[in-house]
Amino acid sequence: MLWQALSAARDLGRMQDIASVLIRYGFGDVVQRIGMAGALERAGKVLHWREAEELARLKPPARARRVMEELGPTFVKLGQVLATRVDLFGPEWLEEFGKLQDHAPAVDWSEIEPQLIEDLGGKPDEIFAHVDQEPLAAASLAQVHRAELHDGTQVVLKIRRPGIRPVIEADLRLLRRLAEIVESEAPDLQHYRPRLLVRQFAQSLRRELDFVAECRNAERIALALEEDSGIVIPGIHWDWSGERLNVQDFLEGIPGRDLKAVREAGLDGHEIAVRGARAILKMILEEGFFHADPHPGNVLYLPDHRIGLLDFGMVGRLSEERRHQVSELLMGLVSRDADLVARILLDWSEDARVDADRLRDDVIEFIDHYHGVPLKQLDVSAMIGEITSVLRHHRLVLPADLVLMLKAFITLEGMGRSLDPEFDMAGEAAPVIEGVLRQHYSPTNMARRMQKSLGETLKMLGTLPSDLSRLMKMARKGRIEVHVDITDLKEVGNRLDRAASRLTLGVVTAALIIGSAIVLNVQSDREAFGLPVFGLLGFIGAALGGVWLLFSIWRSGKDD
Repeated sequence: MLWQALSAARDLGRMQDIASVLIRYGFGDVVQRIGMAGALERAGKVLHWREAEELARLKPPARARRVMEELGPTFVKLGQVLATRVDLFGPEWLEEFGKLQDHAPAVDWSEIEPQLIEDLGGKPDEIFAHVDQEPLAAASLAQVHRAELHDGTQVVLKIRRPGIRPVIEADLRLLRRLAEIVESEAPDLQHYRPRLLVRQFAQSLRRELDFVAECRNAERIALALEEDSGIVIPGIHWDWSGERLNVQDFLEGIPGRDLKAVREAGLDGHEIAVRGARAILKMILEEGFFHADPHPGNVLYLPDHRIGLLDFGMVGRLSEERRHQVSELLMGLVSRDADLVARILLDWSEDARVDADRLRDDVIEFIDHYHGVPLKQLDVSAMIGEITSVLRHHRLVLPADLVLMLKAFITLEGMGRSLDPEFDMAGEAAPVIEGVLRQHYSPTNMARRMQKSLGETLKMLGTLPSDLSRLMKMARKGRIEVHVDITDLKEVGNRLDRAASRLTLGVVTAALIIGSAIVLNVQSDREAFGLPVFGLLGFIGAALGGVWLLFSIWRSGKDD
């Protein structure tokens, strides 16, 4: 049974908690559908059904968001990742997922201090001149405390919550099992690729749990940005940083959400927006390594129109080829090249079965909608929303790296327009895109790619004799199998099956006619209408069979 497959002893309690929350928010049908009938029954005995009825009146996106908030850190993080999936969810779902805030009750200092002593290799008051035991902020995975080094340097300690990893791993196991069940029990949800989503989410969350990776991400981005970029990234103190502890410089600035304070401080919103856009575009399109979550909570506005970036747990990566494809796609949109745009979208969607002609028509309609619109009036967020709506219509799923990039673009433009309503994101992106395309087609890069392709070709030719020899040996041993899958043959098989059925019925009908004719010539005690009963029944059966046969032939011809 499905429930037995889910009932690993260590996860039973957590699974029942999940079932209880789902039922209370009106998702009882989901619980039944994935085979958790036992949990449904047990949870129903302890739930306040009146409250469930009230919660069920919420719209599905709002109910889903409330479920994730109540289920804890893993599911809050999952919702935040789903908020980046502009290719899978409509605006109302993305809006609700975007409301998920990574806040949690603070852990008492007495619970955190033993882990901190272990990570520091000594007591905090011996290593730091002062540590504030009241946290600056508390999130689901970690909380932040301010401290001061003996030389007066102000730092913050980002401390991972004690015991959080086993909880995360248990939830990830359950999510993996649930994704497998959803794919097998709900074919209409398969195009969402739940198993792939969960696998990518698990990789992202495990990286976020490792503060060493976060510190390296911060240093890599700081190294890539120019000194005069106006972007400030806190320095890392490696002497005390590790997997569960991140010690970094403290930045004093205006929180990204406090636009009123920005104006009161006399900062120029336009200059800040331009600086931020240029830095993020450089990270995305030139370096291929970027901050994937530049929302206002991870941004500080500093004196001299500088920008402080925080929290590098979630980063995006784009290969050189992918960056070139992105640049080509954007230029294709500007030059109204629908064939190029459709081809790139199909390449990104890999094995999706799509009507290419219909996709091209939709892309042409999309491009015509923006034809002639000045760059300053171009709403990049709306444009991305419309192109992703085309993707959803054709059930095309983008690779995870592109999803993070699109989300970063949308967040960046939203922040830019909040600072300066006249902010021109498209105008800032155009020269960067042109630079990427020029670099891709520069003689040096073309020669490098040709050299690489030539090397791969020579390598393949060098291994060709051994590959052919191995293939011949396998053929002699009868170990080669050829599988041919032609979808049109299924229809041919159905037609042959129907023809065989009609032929069989025709033979049976003919046999009934002949047999009934013979029976009519035999005297019988049982008669009806002056005819032997069995002979009459045989003719009636033959007549019915003949009528069905004629109707079947007529219907088949009509369908054709």
